[in-house]
Parts: sequence; C-alpha cells; structure tokens
Amino acid sequence: MAKRLNNNEISIIGGAGHVGFPLGLVFASKNFKVNLIDYNKIYLEKISRGIPPFLEKGSKKLLKRCLLRKKLFTYSNYESLKNSKFIVICIGTPIDQRLKPKVKEFLKFFNFLKKVVSKSQIIIIRSSIFPGVVKKVCSILKGKNKNVVYCPERIVQGKSIDELPKLPQVVAGFNQPSITLTRKLFKKITSKIIITSVLEAELIKLFSNANRYINFSIANQLYMICKENNLNFSKVRKIMRDGYERNLNLPVAGFTAGPCLLKDTMQLSSFYKNKFSLGHTAMKINENIPKFLISELKKKYNLRKKIIGILGLTFKAETDDIRDSLSIKLLSHLKKMKIKTLQSDEYYQDKKNVKKEYLMKHSDIIIIAAPHNNYKKIKFPKNKIIVDIWGK
Repeated sequence: MAKRLNNNEISIIGGAGHVGFPLGLVFASKNFKVNLIDYNKIYLEKISRGIPPFLEKGSKKLLKRCLLRKKLFTYSNYESLKNSKFIVICIGTPIDQRLKPKVKEFLKFFNFLKKVVSKSQIIIIRSSIFPGVVKKVCSILKGKNKNVVYCPERIVQGKSIDELPKLPQVVAGFNQPSITLTRKLFKKITSKIIITSVLEAELIKLFSNANRYINFSIANQLYMICKENNLNFSKVRKIMRDGYERNLNLPVAGFTAGPCLLKDTMQLSSFYKNKFSLGHTAMKINENIPKFLISELKKKYNLRKKIIGILGLTFKAETDDIRDSLSIKLLSHLKKMKIKTLQSDEYYQDKKNVKKEYLMKHSDIIIIAAPHNNYKKIKFPKNKIIVDIWGK
C-alpha cells in the first residue's frame, strides 16, 4: 500500500450499484476524485461512456460533467484503493430463503479487504446491515485498521442525487478521529450530520425501512377489507384524509416490494429473535397482495378463459428495477395456474414484453402492477376489466 494517501480521493466498492453510483456522482461533483469499483463490467462500461446503468434522476447530465472534468473513474479490480483516503462499502446484504440475513457472506468480504487496506484509511460502511456487524468488521480488521465508520444510506431509489444534499447523514464509529474525518467528508454534500452510537445507527436504518413497510401493509390490509365488501378503498381513504390531519400518513395501497423494505424488516426480525410480530404480519399482508388480487378475480371470472395483461413489471413506479418485484411474482402465480398473460413495462426491457397498446387490445383483464406516470394518460377501453390497486 502507498504510504501517502490522497485525502481528496474516494473509492466506492459496489460503485456501479443503486447506492454507490449516485453517491459517487455527488462526491465527484464536489471535486473529489471518485473511483467506482464493481464486478458488473457491463455497468462499468456504460458509466465510462457516459451512460447511466439504470434510471436515476439527474444522473445523465451529472455523469457526463464528472467524466469531462476527470473526476470519475471505473475499475473492476481493487487497484485504486491504494491511494484513497476513504473507502466506501456499498455491497448488498441479502437474506436467504428462510428470510435470514447472510451475515457471513458480508463479513467474508472484509477478510479480503483486510489484505489490501492500510491503517490510515477510513472504511465507511453504507450498506444496510444486521445490528452488530460493524463491531464484527472491526474485529476482523483488528491490528490492520481501526477506522470503521457506519453511515447508512437513507435515499429513495431513483432520487438519490436530489435527496443526498437534503437528508441528514447519520455517522457512527468507535473512535473520534475517524468520526471527525467522516463528518467533514459528508459535510461536503449535505448540511446536517447526526452523530450516534453504532448500534443506534444500525437500528435507525432498519427501523426506518420497517416503519415504511408496516405503514404500507396497513393500507394494503384496509384495501383488502374494502375489496371484500365491494367498497372503493381510494374513495374511503380520500374521505378519511379530507380535513383530518391525523390520517394524512395513510399511504395508498399497492405492491410493496423492492430490494430494501422486506429485507431490512426481516433483518430486524432476526435481530429481535423472531419476536417482531408486526414485521411478520406486514410481510404476510404485503407479499400476499398478488394472490389476493387473483382470488378476487376468480370469484367473478373464469380466468382460464381470460387473458390477463400485467401493466408494469418493476417493483415501483418510474424505475427499471425488478428486484423482488411483486409484479413478477404475480406473473409467476398466474403462469403456475396456466392462465394466459401478456406483460409490458415502460422502462424494464424483456424479450417477453409487448407494447402497452397491444396489451390493452388483446387482454381481457388489465392489472396495473406498477403505476408508471405514462399509464395515467391511458384511456382504457370500456369493455376491459381494469384492476388498479393504486387507485391513482
């Protein structure tokens, strides 16, 4: 390792992903030299050519500017680490089929990192992690590096560039020098820094996502109640909120999915020794929405004689990301039942996709599974059965 580090250089591991890429752009726009390190060579190649690898508001213009000013670089190896004062970890923290966090896989990476870092580098973990992991990382790096800091990301996917300057950044660590340097670093991109203990920071991240996941499940459960009683939940919700501020926090119903909310709720449940009953109930409600919609349709129609069109495949509106998408799970359920389907999406490309115009013409039942903005403009034929859980 080089003895002299560049205090203005940051290496982001997982730098081509949904967390690392926009973070790298924002730091590069503030005159840091940023190295994006990732195993996804396709994404890296796109970035190097000025093409964002996925939908991220404002990224195209910013990426071209950072490349032109020679502030952003891409690597598929770890060579760039040697001169970087700051190393930011943005690798995934998945759960297994039993909904348990894969902690060993995450920690395994730090056994490798131990071989290539120096004692004066600052290691910033940004991934959503199981409580206690930062302490375990410190144990792995003991004797080689003591500067481990936890700075959880808090952005909404697809809006990182807008949100990073506005959202307070939580910073936590076990020694004051690394906390101070990390605080100064993030002060360059956001105005408010909140210092907490490490366990507080780990739980703040999981609590935040669990809170959102549970809140969405309330709306979905109320939607089910209304549906089974032939009521329009959107109308009921509108009246509930009309002039009554206490109900303003009730979200719309919809497919609650994606790579964070369920995963982090289950990480919290595992930490709490599976006593997090609210989280498990929320999971059952949210994950069962596709089956509920099918069940409601079966009460009224012979689905074997219908073609069902799935409009929107991504896990939420205005993204091209299908990770943990309930739209995809809905398709899977229908195919297992041997029901004919058509699928379409505004952003996600797939060889099985058809144009939305074709889907509307040839489907008997149309389910709006991801409420992309373009779907709001559609005038659906009156002879079609429309299922819009979002009610928008």
